Amino acid sequence: MGNVFTIAKRELAGYFGTPIAYVFLVIFVILSGVVTFNLGNFFARGSADLSSFFNYLPWLLLVFIPAVSMRLWAEERKSGTVELLMTLPVSPWEAVTGKWLASVGFIAVALAATFILWITVNILGDPDNGVILVSYIGALVLAAILLAMGSCVSAFTKNQVVAFVLAVALAFVIVTSGTPIVLDAIRAVAPKPIVEVVAA
Repeated sequence: MGNVFTIAKRELAGYFGTPIAYVFLVIFVILSGVVTFNLGNFFARGSADLSSFFNYLPWLLLVFIPAVSMRLWAEERKSGTVELLMTLPVSPWEAVTGKWLASVGFIAVALAATFILWITVNILGDPDNGVILVSYIGALVLAAILLAMGSCVSAFTKNQVVAFVLAVALAFVIVTSGTPIVLDAIRAVAPKPIVEVVAA
């Protein structure tokens, strides 16, 4: 496990070694605020909670997660450093897990940056903080799943744009899988147990 955490630390340091990471975080927080207070009609609803934020969050992750995952392996393959990585005393699963953990850590930082919204709703009212905490945990789990898929896609191509587009497509399938229009389409061709699994 030591190699896993070594790779994760190196990758995470690489994220924050460029201004792009900070631009990403600022944009993510700004858009989170917009969907919470503007698109989510926060003040019109008269309810101090983050339901609107978590309703829109999967759609934000649908774009932001592929933007993070597209470079995980595509950049290594394009530059040829993946061969160098594989010559080190590191097993493939350690390399994959380390890179994935780093990306999850980065998204965790992005989600933590939105705690300003959590603080704001507590100032404005009396929200159910237990629900908000569990929602954040669920959001991180969803992000981890999408990052794993994005990492897999990134490993199959040297082109980051291709990796991004494919990861967005896969994320779209996951995010929309429980919507009525998708369930109706699946119901027409699949047995009930499969429909129930997708709906869950």
